[in-house]
Amino acid sequence: MSDDMNSPLLTDLYQLNMIQAYLEHGKMDEAVFEFFVRRLPASRAFLVAAGLEQALDYLEDLKFSPKDIDWLNSTNRFSADMLSFLEDLRFTGDVHAMPEGTVFYPDEPVLRITAPLPVAQLVESRLINLLHFETLIASKAARFKLAAPDKQLVDFGLRRAHAAEAGLLAARASYIAGFAGTATVLAGQKFAIPLYGTMAHAFIQAFDDEHAAFEAFAQSRPDHLVLLIDTYDTEAAAHKIVALAPQLNARGIRISGVRIDSGDLIALSRNVREILDSGGLNDVVILASGGIDEPDLKTMMAADAPIDGFGIGTSLTTSADVPSLDSAYKLQELAGVPRRKRSPGKETWPGRKQVWRRFGPDGRMTGDILSLEREVHDGTALIEPVMTNGRRLGRPSITEIRGRTAANLASLPEPHTRLDPDAAYNVDVAPSLKQLVAAIDGDIGTSEG
Repeated sequence: MSDDMNSPLLTDLYQLNMIQAYLEHGKMDEAVFEFFVRRLPASRAFLVAAGLEQALDYLEDLKFSPKDIDWLNSTNRFSADMLSFLEDLRFTGDVHAMPEGTVFYPDEPVLRITAPLPVAQLVESRLINLLHFETLIASKAARFKLAAPDKQLVDFGLRRAHAAEAGLLAARASYIAGFAGTATVLAGQKFAIPLYGTMAHAFIQAFDDEHAAFEAFAQSRPDHLVLLIDTYDTEAAAHKIVALAPQLNARGIRISGVRIDSGDLIALSRNVREILDSGGLNDVVILASGGIDEPDLKTMMAADAPIDGFGIGTSLTTSADVPSLDSAYKLQELAGVPRRKRSPGKETWPGRKQVWRRFGPDGRMTGDILSLEREVHDGTALIEPVMTNGRRLGRPSITEIRGRTAANLASLPEPHTRLDPDAAYNVDVAPSLKQLVAAIDGDIGTSEG
């Protein structure tokens, strides 16, 4: 990421305003904040946690530079004591979280921060920014994977992403969720994600003859050769591929696939498959791209279109059907005292919490229990320590995270794997947590703050 993306100034002004007020009033007690999603969008039955690695990187590197302090001083907004505090600020707190790739549901904490109140407050904006976006994209990508489990899916979305960081992190989140790779080159370098790419229509148009364009590209890029065939006439181009293949084979170049980027993908793929097979190119795969979203993918799968893989762009990197989640980062405990927000429609479950997941004999999830952290319930605890005293406790590889996601998706209740829009999942709230809410709500002094 660029230095700007790592800057502690990438925050909301009200965080700095509150820090100064906290300092002036001696509010330095240990605070506990939790990040969670309040409710599922209508078209999402589950979510996939992602972005933890970037969140921990941010916390480990948190530091105001002399340049940052000088600029803050020039604004005449903040006191000398405040600037001195920021100059020495580092994150030395604890973090508990669901591992990336974990399926989760509303009100279940995905991440918990324990740190002095001003520090825990400061990190809110960037943590939400990172966790919200990657979770949003991983959850979208998981749906694509469930809709076409046996197909190769590749992220093609950088150009339509909402700025560079979004495109880069979308490549990571989609790979975690099961995509085969990405076209975004920096994601290959930074995250070791497999890279895929073919050619653009401009390359075909740069030559006076389509056959000559195919041949030139094959000579220059012979490995994993995929040719784009819909610039002019898709079926005619498929016939040209059949004619070109023996010439290339004689030079030791094999055509691996063709890509169709427009038109009636079902009809065209069938026609192209017939042309290729008739020409002896049974092993040449057909790839499709061009504005594909979930309904399109489901339609093509239901029609048994002979398409071997899909490039997914705009609909993935923008999560076009659900562009945001109702996520929050809220104070749950201060100086050992549970805190609860009671705003209508935005009420919170107080205290440090744990999520326990139960599974049936078939290995599929049957329900969760949201409880206080200190309790033990039947099932598997989902929230675990990932950082202590500002130091992370491990760094799972992206392959490990990808495997965890696959295991989580495989354990979904069967209606979820079908992407049934009416699929429900039961999350019980432990009696002790309900009792704590009742006690807090009966004590105005405790519930405020």
